[in-house]
Amino acid sequence: MTNLQERTAELAANLATVEERITAACAAAGRKRDDVTLIVVTKTYPASDVRILSGLGVRHVAENRDQDAAPKAADCSDLPLTWHFVGQLQTNKVRSVASYAGLVQSIDRGKLVTALSKEAVRADRELGCLIQVALDAGADGRGERGGIGPGGVEELAARVAEAPGLRLDGLMTVAPLTGDYAGRQQAAFERLMDLSTAMRAAHPAANMVSAGMSSDLEQAVAAGATHVRVGTAVLGVRPRLG
Repeated sequence: MTNLQERTAELAANLATVEERITAACAAAGRKRDDVTLIVVTKTYPASDVRILSGLGVRHVAENRDQDAAPKAADCSDLPLTWHFVGQLQTNKVRSVASYAGLVQSIDRGKLVTALSKEAVRADRELGCLIQVALDAGADGRGERGGIGPGGVEELAARVAEAPGLRLDGLMTVAPLTGDYAGRQQAAFERLMDLSTAMRAAHPAANMVSAGMSSDLEQAVAAGATHVRVGTAVLGVRPRLG
């Protein structure tokens, strides 16, 4: 068996296990399996793995660093994939990200909205946008891993909705490591769902809720997440970045 065959078999087995977990979580929550979309986080892994995943039926992949994502997306431009950008995004990387990402899940400040809008219009593309909610936001309204506090969601959502070239798709969060929700993933995700419900009063189509990763996808599905972002459980433990 070649290395490619071995890796394909490994990824297929891991995907099947994750699929079983999502299916079981949906059943336990009384939800349809089709209600939840799997996004495979391919950060630190090569384009060859993305090709294997595409062949196994994966249609959504995510990256968090433009310097890794841009060449990978170019290498895989022939595949039927939607690329999600999930990392903290600096404005000097916006032009590049706007050229390949279908969705940016880490919208957390007005300056980023302005920059993305400009580059989306320049590229003649429509970019889906999720506002990243920081449930551990401090006094400055920011979270440790990016995101805007719940109190800033309404205003930022309005800015995205009004921006040319951008489409407000919903909300995203990462379960906090500190603060009131530390170790309480399902409570955190339920809070995100409450914020989603409130936002949809003004923006009914923005119904995407991205929450949950390899370790807590069940809690995210139970809370009502529409998308889960799974990396390690599919691709394996990540190599250390130098």
